[in-house]
Amino acid sequence: MQTSYPPGKLPAEHLAQLLTSYAPSDERVIIGPGVGCDAAVLALDAHADGRCLVAKTDPITFASDEIGWYAVHINANDVACTGATARWFLATLLLPVASANAALADAIFAQIVDACRELDVALVGGHTEITHSIDRAIVVGCMLGEVNAGDLVRSDGAKPGDALLVTKGIAVEGTAIIAREKKEELELSQSLLTQSKGFLYNPGISIVRDAAAATRAGEVHAMHDPTEGGLATGLWEMAEAAGVGLEVDASAIPIFPETQAVCTALGLDPLGLIASGALLLAVAPEDKTAILNALLKEGITAAHIGCVTERKDGTILRSAAGEGALPHFARDEIARLFE
Repeated sequence: MQTSYPPGKLPAEHLAQLLTSYAPSDERVIIGPGVGCDAAVLALDAHADGRCLVAKTDPITFASDEIGWYAVHINANDVACTGATARWFLATLLLPVASANAALADAIFAQIVDACRELDVALVGGHTEITHSIDRAIVVGCMLGEVNAGDLVRSDGAKPGDALLVTKGIAVEGTAIIAREKKEELELSQSLLTQSKGFLYNPGISIVRDAAAATRAGEVHAMHDPTEGGLATGLWEMAEAAGVGLEVDASAIPIFPETQAVCTALGLDPLGLIASGALLLAVAPEDKTAILNALLKEGITAAHIGCVTERKDGTILRSAAGEGALPHFARDEIARLFE
């Protein structure tokens, strides 16, 4: 009998196997499916030298609070990682039979509309359904954006010698979800719990401004939104997509005190906790300072956490305890918590 997979992403090895069995035949597919690829990029003409359409779909499954807000921003983040501007959003809203009512539908719709307005995105369609076999509302978002071919940032663009930067800190999304969904299990002060719940908005799960500021300031070779599996998985995905190695300084990784408190209370590792809200970048080393300064000018903190190396060097984490392989999380720490 086959062993069932646990909640979370499909194992990367299995996903890679599935994706390598299919290659898009359409020459207008600039970036197709792949491990570590945030979004699809399609040329709007056969020459791939003009405007490109960027497409991304992602569901919200762990959170039950503010899921409409999450859905818009999470999908916009992946579009922004290509250097594109998010323009149009579609949402599939699935409501459980046991709790579907007008108030629930109204609340989620209002969250979607508010988030779209904040990003100047048009809500252009989707689907709504009341369905069996789920115990909480689920929103599956689809974000479309556009970018000039010359401004495209590829998921597989990291180069040996690049500086690795991360904005804000980890793990914004995980901290907010846990504080909102597991507050009864957290033996934390009320003020710390309130701050953690507020991470959804401050520092916020959006990295749209981060990506725009960075790409204006210097040469950005790759950007990635570390979601499920946390920063550690985001780093591994960036390396895997580009066929490179990484050297990361553990002491340089910014971890919010609220995140550390939540993780300590529940026995979780911040490096493996869903981390939307942080933007991971591989940038030309000569532009590192200019990009860090540009982000700071926008009120966005960022840190230099390491460098891109040759693939043969592997993905290395240096810490006070010594040097070792970057930890690998088969599933997100939050999936383990919710299991």
